[in-house]
Amino acid sequence: SKMTVKAVKMPCTSANIYTKVPDGGWGWTVAFAFFVVEALTYGIIKSFGVFFNDLMESFDETNSRISWIISICVFVQTFTAPLSTVLSNRFGHRLVVMAGGLLVSTGMVIASFACSVVDMYVTIGIVSGLGYCLSFLPTVTILSQYFDKRRSLVTAVASTGECFAVFSFAPAITALKEQIGWRYSMLSVGVLQLGITACGSLLRPIIIREQEEVKAQPPEESPETKYMLENEQTCTSIESIDSGVDITTSPSNVPGKTKAEPKSEEPKQHGQNPVENNNTPPEPKTKLLDFSVMRDYSFICYAFFGLFATLGFFAPSLYIIPLSRSLGIGKDHSAYILSAMAITEVFGRIFAGWVLNKKPIRKIYIELICVILLSVALVAFPFASGFWGLMICSVYFGFMLGTVAGTHIPLLAEDDVVGIERMSSAAGVYVFIQSVAGLAGPPLAGVLVDTTKNYSSAFYSCAAGMVLGAVFLALVRPCKTGLCHQQQQQQQQVEESTAGPPPELPDDFIDMDIGKAENSGKGSDSV
Repeated sequence: SKMTVKAVKMPCTSANIYTKVPDGGWGWTVAFAFFVVEALTYGIIKSFGVFFNDLMESFDETNSRISWIISICVFVQTFTAPLSTVLSNRFGHRLVVMAGGLLVSTGMVIASFACSVVDMYVTIGIVSGLGYCLSFLPTVTILSQYFDKRRSLVTAVASTGECFAVFSFAPAITALKEQIGWRYSMLSVGVLQLGITACGSLLRPIIIREQEEVKAQPPEESPETKYMLENEQTCTSIESIDSGVDITTSPSNVPGKTKAEPKSEEPKQHGQNPVENNNTPPEPKTKLLDFSVMRDYSFICYAFFGLFATLGFFAPSLYIIPLSRSLGIGKDHSAYILSAMAITEVFGRIFAGWVLNKKPIRKIYIELICVILLSVALVAFPFASGFWGLMICSVYFGFMLGTVAGTHIPLLAEDDVVGIERMSSAAGVYVFIQSVAGLAGPPLAGVLVDTTKNYSSAFYSCAAGMVLGAVFLALVRPCKTGLCHQQQQQQQQVEESTAGPPPELPDDFIDMDIGKAENSGKGSDSV
């Protein structure tokens, strides 16, 4: 029977059931929802810098204490990733994302009435940070389940919502502050983030149920024909017993194709007992968090790649403007450099998705090449001089950052890492491990800058982390293939040891069977 990708018609709140991964269908709606969620989560986080000066003036705090608002938010977002996985497996992606949207909006709205920076730590850092985790991770996970061949391209394009948000939200919020002030502007952002809840309602669960081949059933016999056949079989049985023919179910003693089977097995043979034939074994319960990924050497290497590579993600966006100001570049031109980085990141994400969508291709190697080129971009920043030198480095870095940032989480679904079946648990553990670098990275770079009195040291430290990440990424594929070969060899050895030597047969077993057959033939002739 043909495999079909047509979903079963079900209510809007029910799951979509497919016979194989649809690579489209309702997945396009999920992709749009992910685009909006990206814009309202990471887009707002990266645009939060427009409130820094206002918060420092209102609360009379230093830049470092205000910076801890986003640091705590990002740490909570990544640290609680396993919780997001557990809740998604227990209650479904839709409900978790909707709850996350409510937390994000609530935290931002309450923060607009904050009286101190500590209130910001709790509202935006903890409440909104937890909401960001519950919103982003389940959305990207269910999007990967709706696509197979187009997964890399669709995920990369949908992730550009973050870049468009950084490019548009910053000037829009700045203009809004001049009209209504920073508090009402932050309140407006919180109300806007309620859109995450609406996007969460679009995340229908997906069930892949393989279509079994249905065997053609013989036409049902009429009662009269069936009665006549039963009488004929009864007569034949009586005559056979009288003639001395031994009736047995053993194929060796039944001549030709004649078989006499017990009557109790006839319904199964003719398909008259569909209840027994259609019984399916109970489906195994889904694990809330599958820690078996921690025993997979390829995933461990990939997790270390994410840990060290995260060190290189934040440096240019945090230090490109201070570095440009230290080189004598004006404030307006420094902002142009940051905007150019955000625009080229969009093209980098789309380009990476297009390349990874090509078949056949080993995606893990393409990712490795992009990480190496990203390391080169980080090393190039300290050697840049003047506006155009930093502009070229920023454009190059933004493009390469897009190739890595938009694909490193979806690559968990590839067989070279863990596969689509365990992606949900793997993504939770992977982002959790990244939280260490997300929390320690900015303070580490800040200490180096304060010690050396040079912003170049921050870029060197991030480049060193990216190079270490490239080393671990290069080990993912060898660990996967080597581990698989070892497991196959161990399984073969266990099977050989348990099976033991084949049973020895007597040399005259053929003669014994021939003699038995001759004696049986003589007995029937004498009768």
